Amino acid sequence: MNPIINNIPGLNPLPLNQADINPIARAGSDFSQMIKSTIDKTATAESLGNKAIEGLQSGQAKNLHEVMISMEKADISLKMLVQFRNKALEAYEKIMRMQI
Repeated sequence: MNPIINNIPGLNPLPLNQADINPIARAGSDFSQMIKSTIDKTATAESLGNKAIEGLQSGQAKNLHEVMISMEKADISLKMLVQFRNKALEAYEKIMRMQI
């Protein structure tokens, strides 16, 4: 940079990251992070639902409605993940059918 510009207080140049230069790579990493977080959230909801059922079976659960709520959360998460997979597969199939 110009030495005159470097002497201006409070002026810090922004570093350029590779992700800032290539928006396609950034979009790909954002998409993969979204998929990973969705799968992780679904696995967590399923685990909590299973623990709630085990608590109900062992007599530790005090409220049946809390067990039902955790099971419904797990069910909805799994249904959303399946629909997400179906839409991604459908988009892939449409792309593969495109003629060049």
